[in-house]
Amino acid sequence: MSQISTKDLLEAGCHFGHLTHKWSPKMAPYIFMEKDGIHLIDLNKTLVKLEEAKQVVKNMVKSGRKVLFVATKKQAKEIVAEAAKSVDMPYVTERWLGGMLTNFATVKKSIKKMQTIEKNIKDGTFEALAKKERLVLSREHEKLSRFFTGIENMHKLPALIFIVDVKKEHIAVAEALKLNIPTIGMVDTNSDPTKIDYVIPSNDDSANSIQFIVNQIVETIKEAAIEHKAEKEEEVAKKKAEKDSAQELEAEA
Repeated sequence: MSQISTKDLLEAGCHFGHLTHKWSPKMAPYIFMEKDGIHLIDLNKTLVKLEEAKQVVKNMVKSGRKVLFVATKKQAKEIVAEAAKSVDMPYVTERWLGGMLTNFATVKKSIKKMQTIEKNIKDGTFEALAKKERLVLSREHEKLSRFFTGIENMHKLPALIFIVDVKKEHIAVAEALKLNIPTIGMVDTNSDPTKIDYVIPSNDDSANSIQFIVNQIVETIKEAAIEHKAEKEEEVAKKKAEKDSAQELEAEA
């Protein structure tokens, strides 16, 4: 896991908070000072909290579980979608639909419908339909794809959720709380950190800041996935060796 410093966070602009009159008093422990009417985040605390979050991510991924990435704000969508895809993790970057987690059984049905339409398009069944029916299905597929493409391979609820801008994604936060799914969040000075399990106090508006924090999470996932794979291979090799040894003993007997 790469080591970073407060200088790296500073260069990424992670310290810039919101205007002081927009602050959440609950973020007071993470605020360093006020300058020109803007709150500046204490990067020493950001560093500690980021490392703590990375360790949580590592433990989850090493155990073979999934991290759901959530970011629907304009400057974060593309960054988060590309990052999640690079490590084969689910993501939501369009509007969060109420019940995405709490009504996951219904969501899975919608995903299955989307995949059925895709299958029909590929195998030629779609072309055999009437023009009006094709138009209706095409529109339905477009709508379903917009909301569910990032989670189509998420067959069960995630073990952990990483959120950019917990204020904007308050519905996702509420659903995670209801289901006791732990959350990691980039939390700016205008947000409530008390609803997030692992707070990363940081500027959540700047693309540079978002990219930096997301990169840290992704790098951790990649390293943990390599370790998970190595442990699985070692376990398989150990079982094989035990089986071979047992067969040898049996042959000798």
